[in-house]
Amino acid sequence: MTVSSQISKTFTLCVDGRPTLTFSAHRFGEARELCKEIWLREDLCSLISNGKPLCDAKSKLTVRAASQEESAEYEKGIDATRPSSDLMLVYLVEIDDIGDG
Repeated sequence: MTVSSQISKTFTLCVDGRPTLTFSAHRFGEARELCKEIWLREDLCSLISNGKPLCDAKSKLTVRAASQEESAEYEKGIDATRPSSDLMLVYLVEIDDIGDG
């Protein structure tokens, strides 16, 4: 009897070694694929934290298993939004002025 072989795990995406956001994936390989997504890099490059862009074209994006604290932040972030099956990204850094005015 296979019970939930598709259990999701929480991962942390680091930008140049800085833990930046958390998300859920079924496997490490699946999580690592997020680093290759052009839309994600574009989003990260467009966001500002403490007056500085989160990333640039040369930034190194890496993924690792989330720490207990990061997993708790992820759970807290998704509880507030009641996610669907879509990919939910929970930022671990403060984002400056998200609204475009």
